[in-house]
Amino acid sequence: MENDSRIAKKFKQKNWSEIKSNDSWSIFKIMGEFVEGYDRMGSIGPCVSIFGSARTKPDNPYYQAARDIAFLLTQKGYGVITGGGPGIMEAANKGAREANGISVGLNIKLPFEQHSNDYIDTDKDIKFDYFFVRKVMFIKYSQGFVVMPGGFGTLDEMFEALTLIQTDKIGRFPIILFGKSFWGGLADWIRTILLERDKNINEEDMHLFIIVDSAQEAVNEIDKFYSRYLLKPNF
Repeated sequence: MENDSRIAKKFKQKNWSEIKSNDSWSIFKIMGEFVEGYDRMGSIGPCVSIFGSARTKPDNPYYQAARDIAFLLTQKGYGVITGGGPGIMEAANKGAREANGISVGLNIKLPFEQHSNDYIDTDKDIKFDYFFVRKVMFIKYSQGFVVMPGGFGTLDEMFEALTLIQTDKIGRFPIILFGKSFWGGLADWIRTILLERDKNINEEDMHLFIIVDSAQEAVNEIDKFYSRYLLKPNF
């Protein structure tokens, strides 16, 4: 209770006019991040983003799967974009590097976990302070998402893409969830609760993503998507 009282007192004593001024000036920093992101990403070419946990160790099968997916994607002419950190991100950048493909890291400054991995192309290691600016870059410059098992950040990135596609705010692109044992329970909940019980989504929304269990299947689904809709990646 005493601690709560101190916090309340500190809150009341804040100079809110100064905070408002700082908020206004932060707009320029946000604009700067957008400008740098657009400038550096605009010339990279077609890419697929691979998401997943920063905590995944190299001996985890999902680490090797992400590495294999990235390697195979580069054989199809895609670059690979990750969040630039360790775990799944490192695995995907490593796979792209091993195949001599484009390896991009959109890093975020965090007090823990996040640091640039060693497999990002030196001119494509881009750092952000703002999650929302970073997510815009993922969405704008990706021809597909491969979503490996992860935590809150992975779910956030996946559901943002699903929401933007569902509401026609962006064009549709393939969203591949890797690992049926990991994603199957979530997919069942979406169908039984969101769709069938509460009618919060439509049946066609269930087709905005697909779950796979092998690296080759993940890459094949991206190829199949563009073939099915008579589209080409943004080459």
